Amino acid sequence: MAQESKTFDLSNRLFAITALLVISIFLYFVFQLFYQQKTFDQQNQNQITVSGEGKVYAAPDIAAVTLGIETNGAVVKEITQTNVSSMNKIIDGLKNLGIEDKDIQTTQYSVTPQYNYTEKSGRVPNGYTINQNIEVKIRDFDKISDVLGIATENGANVVSSLQFTIDDPEEFRSEARAKAIEQAKAKAKTLAEQAGIKLGEIVNVYENSYNYTPIYTSAKTSMGGGEAVSYDSAQIQTGQQEIDMTINVTYKIK
Repeated sequence: MAQESKTFDLSNRLFAITALLVISIFLYFVFQLFYQQKTFDQQNQNQITVSGEGKVYAAPDIAAVTLGIETNGAVVKEITQTNVSSMNKIIDGLKNLGIEDKDIQTTQYSVTPQYNYTEKSGRVPNGYTINQNIEVKIRDFDKISDVLGIATENGANVVSSLQFTIDDPEEFRSEARAKAIEQAKAKAKTLAEQAGIKLGEIVNVYENSYNYTPIYTSAKTSMGGGEAVSYDSAQIQTGQQEIDMTINVTYKIK
């Protein structure tokens, strides 16, 4: 009997020690979370965040246009030959204008079967359609009309998505960013003076947004049978592009 009592007492002690250890660990983590949250709140109370916006306007230096050929026919081999021949003439003409290989990119090539639907027979094969598109970058804007003219003269029956972009906008982004930071600093100084506080060091700078949208024109041509269209008299305006940067700056408050 005495042996059983001793074993029971040891079990109770071990349970009590384990429970105390678990409770101590739990209280430790609760204290740590409370301390970290309190520290975080105090830090936030001693900080101020302001935002600034910088805008830069730049003239585009790249024009990009989609040129395409849509060919329809009953025999795939025949319309493929027609399509390839016309596209090769277009690409050769572009290269003769000084357009480099790196600025000519195939963006679509598809062969799609066509069908007619009748009540008697249902879906009936009705030939094929081949679509082939290339995107052309034009670095010399004086050649835009020539590019469009050569394309349509050699069979292009889709001309679309003429847009103007900046080839390397990083220089203008940097300028917009500097303006945004300058505006944020001026705003922080004014706010501190009005609120009667003193600014400390900058603890964080966050680039919130960057907007840059290519300029699209309404130029779009879709023709049948490779009909040629003259672009000699077309007035294409490139305009300016807006590069917009927003910066958040966080200061310590003394």
